[in-house]
Amino acid sequence: MIRDLPSPNHDARPEGIPIDMLVLHYTGMRSGQEAIDRLRDPAAKVSSHYVVEEDGTIFRLVPEDRRAAHAGISHWRGHEALNARSIGIEIVNPGHEWGYRPFPALQMAAVCDLCVDILGRHPIPPRNVVAHSDIAPDRKEDPGELFDWEGLARNGVGLWSDADPPPPDAEAVLPLLGAIGYRTDLKLPVLVTAFQRHWMPGRADGIADAPTRARIAAVADLCRN
Repeated sequence: MIRDLPSPNHDARPEGIPIDMLVLHYTGMRSGQEAIDRLRDPAAKVSSHYVVEEDGTIFRLVPEDRRAAHAGISHWRGHEALNARSIGIEIVNPGHEWGYRPFPALQMAAVCDLCVDILGRHPIPPRNVVAHSDIAPDRKEDPGELFDWEGLARNGVGLWSDADPPPPDAEAVLPLLGAIGYRTDLKLPVLVTAFQRHWMPGRADGIADAPTRARIAAVADLCRN
């Protein structure tokens, strides 16, 4: 069941731009209520379409056909200003600043169900189910290295690869990250850290060692299909 808590912070989506991205965030505040209050505060000028509490309660703040203000300065697969083409889900977690912790099973189950419903309504390809840190790797860390991306992918939400191909040479890493969707004008450790947070559980050191390079190649191969 979804509870409606409307936020005033939304506007019309630009005409001609499809809804083809799903962006997952953590709230990064001390409580879910504090986050919801901010996302509904007209002065804050930020919002998301949904908030998922730690107990699995889902709140709808902005209708999906409206543009919410969750992505900020963002880039993915050649597109920018991604609020126009995305749906944003804020997942309650204090984040790295206030005591980052694992996401409870009930919360992850609710996130998964919500994502499946959204994907049933919009033509969002798996490669466009992304983290806030994927689309703004120089600014954001969320939802972070403790988030269960693999579990979501096993249920049809996003991409995952357990493949272990031969690691490419170091000079191939940046083009492969670009093939996945990352902007390539940032420092390589920044991009590698963002990649690890999504596709290498528990790791976020920015080191493009052989296992990281192999996983980057595996995910890039999926994104080409």
